[in-house]
Amino acid sequence: MPGAAPSTGRPPAPKDAREMLALARAFLERKGLGEARLEAELLVGHSLGLDRLGLYMRLDQPLLPAEVDRARDLLVRRGRREPTAYIVGAREFYARDFFVGPGVLVPRPETELIVDRAREIISGWREAEPGGESLEADRDAVVEPIRLLDIGTGSGCLAVTLALVIPEAEVHAVDLSEEALVWARKNAEALGAAVRFHHGDGLEVALALAKEHGPFDLVVSNPPYIEPRERETLSAEVREHEPPLALYSPAEDPDFWVRSLAERAGALLAVERGRCLVELGHLQGARLAGVLGQLPGGAVELTLHRDLAGIPRVAEFGRPT
Repeated sequence: MPGAAPSTGRPPAPKDAREMLALARAFLERKGLGEARLEAELLVGHSLGLDRLGLYMRLDQPLLPAEVDRARDLLVRRGRREPTAYIVGAREFYARDFFVGPGVLVPRPETELIVDRAREIISGWREAEPGGESLEADRDAVVEPIRLLDIGTGSGCLAVTLALVIPEAEVHAVDLSEEALVWARKNAEALGAAVRFHHGDGLEVALALAKEHGPFDLVVSNPPYIEPRERETLSAEVREHEPPLALYSPAEDPDFWVRSLAERAGALLAVERGRCLVELGHLQGARLAGVLGQLPGGAVELTLHRDLAGIPRVAEFGRPT
């Protein structure tokens, strides 16, 4: 009698997307990933060219061998702790998909708080203008232009989103990383946002733009604020894949960027209404009042805005008092 067929060493191929999804979730759970169900849906769906809704509409359809291989390849990459956003090539921010990949910081949900607060500030300006209460209905109304600047734009998620939700604004964005600016420009083009991108040191470019074209009404920034000594406390996804330039503050000085922006607020911000919004690390808020109260050019009035977890996440200040 013939012997048993030799083993290939691979588990049986799933016959449909439902089985593939179950296998994917189990694999990611074994790898210790906390959001295994969501990530399985994203990765399997991506391998099939489907969003999550499309995936669930195709659960009972048979899979081709090439589709199974693509899904397995993506899962292996995720099992090695490559960020899901890099694998699928995008991350959602403010209900829009932004292209991301190696060399650019993955947008985080907490950064959306800056957009929320920026919209509140600008809405207040509009209401204060003559006829402001009926501004949306009066398309011929003449409004004062708004100048916005995003320092350390990364993927462009802040600059592009602000340009889209405040279409009358003149939006500038700067980053030291040419690689990040490639992603930012790609996102602006894909989403139809008018943003003027600049390459160089954020503070130097910001001061040069303000000197040449006038101060900004709103400056936003999600700067690097993690101390280098905290590197080993970060997840492998962040520590081993996301760009250090976007993560780490100067050694022993996690407040460098927010302090530097506050020190230059007099030169960067418009006299009457200029505001600055800066994202903070989870421990920064507690000490920031003391830090910004001792600036050589005068203290700035500080307001802290908390995220959904109750953490002071965004610092807001204007020109020195």
